[in-house]
Amino acid sequence: METSRINDPRTPPITPAAGCDVVTVPARHGLEAVDILRRGPADAVGPVLHDGGGDTLGFLVPPGTAAAWDVPGSTCTETGGSGQALAPEPPVAGSDWLLPPGEADLATDPAVLREALGEAARMIRAADSCR
Repeated sequence: METSRINDPRTPPITPAAGCDVVTVPARHGLEAVDILRRGPADAVGPVLHDGGGDTLGFLVPPGTAAAWDVPGSTCTETGGSGQALAPEPPVAGSDWLLPPGEADLATDPAVLREALGEAARMIRAADSCR
């Protein structure tokens, strides 16, 4: 099953997670986005990494996403993957899987992630303004 897509010409097609780019966000922002994505349609979120210190999360997205990524508060890095399937071991040293690759190994749709990160930012701002 594929993730839902939004018509955005900058969004590359969904592909297997091998050789993916990685969108990195602060952990609080990323955890909110994961919650939002998991409440959505099945398979809306692909594999997600967290760093050893727990400061950031990395969402695996299709290769080519980094070229058009423009979401404030996040970065998208090309991994230059070789196209090999993801192993149970995280591809980045010092990280671990928050959501490990499943049988389908689909990357997160960048347009869907963009929306979830925006919603997460709004939720965090609202929560912080209540303090």
